[in-house]
Amino acid sequence: MALVGRSWLLLVGFILFYVIYLLFGALIFSTIERPMEDKLRHDMEVLKKEFLNQSCVSAASLENFLFKVLAANKYGVFLIRNASATSNWDLASSMFFANTLVTTVGYGQSTPLSDTGKAFSIFYALLGVPFTMLVLTACVQRLLYPLVLAPVSLLQRSGLEPRPATAVHFVLLLFLVVLCFFVVPAAIFTKLEESWSFLDGVYFCFISLCTIGLGDFVPGMQPEQKYRTLYLGAVMVYLFLGLMMMYLLLRTFHKMSDVHGLTTMLQLPRCEDSDPDEDREPIVDHGESPQRQTEKGASNHLEPGSQVSYNTINRG
Repeated sequence: MALVGRSWLLLVGFILFYVIYLLFGALIFSTIERPMEDKLRHDMEVLKKEFLNQSCVSAASLENFLFKVLAANKYGVFLIRNASATSNWDLASSMFFANTLVTTVGYGQSTPLSDTGKAFSIFYALLGVPFTMLVLTACVQRLLYPLVLAPVSLLQRSGLEPRPATAVHFVLLLFLVVLCFFVVPAAIFTKLEESWSFLDGVYFCFISLCTIGLGDFVPGMQPEQKYRTLYLGAVMVYLFLGLMMMYLLLRTFHKMSDVHGLTTMLQLPRCEDSDPDEDREPIVDHGESPQRQTEKGASNHLEPGSQVSYNTINRG
């Protein structure tokens, strides 16, 4: 029990540190990039006034004007009135950028303007990407027993054979993931984003949770959007939970493939052996006393198969 408590405490610590890491990145990005963005906005306004003051516009002047405007658009600064009313590097937007950076979603709607920001992005991602994977793995490890092993065991006790039980469980889990992380969010995005259709919402969810991140649809980019800070925060939570469930779904499919013999047939590596107790233990090993290891080994020896897992299911 004490080990389980330490495990959950460690997981909570991981998540808190993850949030703090995002806030730290947001502050740094905002500090570095906000002045550069303001300067670019000022330059665009000056360029616009100079262009309007010219009585006769030459082809070279027009080309130069369009080139600079398109270059500014690349960094999220638009010449159209009110289109750039919201900064791309305020705290909320910077934290959203940091989140898409460490989750490898990377929409590309805003990119660092300065060399300092680009260099910091490299070092920030070097630490943030593996740490995000660690946090996601720790969360999935905690969900594996209540959402995968326990339901499969319940289906088997209800009379289903191992293979049908794992298949039924995977279909149900897939249905819940599609409903809760694709259909419902897409409907919400359709209401909040005026120019999005329902298909656009589903497309955005799929592109995001598969970490493709094309960037053609990005939430919270409308001018003068209401509650934009809260909206971006909710999207960040959605991305984290969605990536966690996608990882859980992949783990479940891999384990089901072991039961059905697909991994053996295709000569793929089997999913790592695990049991419910191991899935509740922390992924960072603090070390066990020799007495604890002896008791655990003795328990496994005396009671084989006493705990249900995918790897103890008869695949015959």
